[in-house]
Amino acid sequence: MSIAISDPGIVVRPLDRAIGADIGNVNLAALDDATFRMIEAVWLDRLVLRFRDQDLSDADLMNFSRRFGALDRVPTRAAGQVSTDDPRLAIAPEAREFVTVISNVKIDGKSIGNLGNYESHWHTDMSYGDVPPMASALYGIEVPPSGGNTSFANMYAAYQGLDEETKQRIAELKCVHDASRNSVGELRRGFEEVTDPRQTRGAVHPIVRTHPATGRKCLFLGRRRNAYVVGLPVEESEALLERLWAEASRPEYCWTQVWSKNDLVIWDNRCAMHRRDAFDGNYDRVMHRTQICGDKPY
Repeated sequence: MSIAISDPGIVVRPLDRAIGADIGNVNLAALDDATFRMIEAVWLDRLVLRFRDQDLSDADLMNFSRRFGALDRVPTRAAGQVSTDDPRLAIAPEAREFVTVISNVKIDGKSIGNLGNYESHWHTDMSYGDVPPMASALYGIEVPPSGGNTSFANMYAAYQGLDEETKQRIAELKCVHDASRNSVGELRRGFEEVTDPRQTRGAVHPIVRTHPATGRKCLFLGRRRNAYVVGLPVEESEALLERLWAEASRPEYCWTQVWSKNDLVIWDNRCAMHRRDAFDGNYDRVMHRTQICGDKPY
């Protein structure tokens, strides 16, 4: 079903009952303020938006992302931020501070980009920091013929699906979000293997956060590995987290993006988690990503 909004040239089509919407008949490189306000309203309601058949330079990607808020800087100087003549992988000098290459491409044995072709587990982007980004925008420059799909989960729905006793139990609890590994499980430079979750290094956030724009409550879990609920015995923390993660990843709360070239997907990092399927490393997958600065979860 398609839902028309006030601009007759734009159509919104929900992608799933729980999460996601296609925005059609819009050129993100030439967006006026009124159209953006409509898009933002749909985004706050649907959490994830997809725009197909976009032709975006890095400057266009940054300009669209800036409409949501200040751009977050590239979190680390990634392998992809290098000089290359490949137009899929090159980042313009003025964009290198804000655009990250996500790819499995290697040149002379060196990775150009991040995350390779592995499965990326359910996570919230950079929740191991005190102030995680509010949103991420991902633009598909080259995609494999299959695999590499990105799934999203609605954390409003996950919270609402809990019984009242569990809601009361977690209302004031906080969780440590592990900073030692990235979303494909690789140990980050400078970190040691965590064997006791009570020793996990990372930001401490409320398990239930309040969305600053909508005022709604949602689960805020980050990533499962090495997470720890502050103050609980390890066994109790593990059991509670298993219960919450099982709820958060229920299929009825999720939608999967099957990528096509020139898709742009933007998601609300405050109330939606995501994961990526593995794919055949013989095929190139190249994405350019921006992130928008957020606020401290409360």
